Amino acid sequence: MTQIYLVRHGEPDYEPIDSRGWPGIAAASAPLSAVGMKQAEELADLLGGIRATYLVSSPFTRALHSAAIIGHRLALGVKVDYDLRDWLPDETGRWGSIADLHAAQAEFEAYDGEWPEGIHRPWEPLSRVRERARAALARHTASTDGPVLAITHATVIRALTGEKETAHGGHEYYRYDPANDS
Repeated sequence: MTQIYLVRHGEPDYEPIDSRGWPGIAAASAPLSAVGMKQAEELADLLGGIRATYLVSSPFTRALHSAAIIGHRLALGVKVDYDLRDWLPDETGRWGSIADLHAAQAEFEAYDGEWPEGIHRPWEPLSRVRERARAALARHTASTDGPVLAITHATVIRALTGEKETAHGGHEYYRYDPANDS
């Protein structure tokens, strides 16, 4: 059985994105803040004892930045899997403002993460996040027997574990066992 530790990236810094007025999916390029970098360093120290043999990350910069710091400290190379990316508030990637994002999040929560029966919404349902994340984890656990670190996002962790609140920086982490997946 391969153990998978689901880790949320450190605190992002959206100022470089916001100051340029970049909408929508451009937020995926936000790096970590100084606090986020410190969180990733601390997380590497915390996770050093599990003797991970594999590190995979979401392609979004805040996760990759965290994975680079953790991987460097733990002497692990970083693999990237697009299916560990964050939840999309609009599957077209064209949301224009933080207000659009908050409206999509509010509707997502109001419907407990799933589209109302028979009604397609622009945001990605939790079941689709779960499906793609499970497929990604299955791909990456197939090539290792040791513990795997997966650097990802709160909604991905929620989709896999049911945990709704995961702090930036992974002072909490979750062990996910695909063999006991329900």
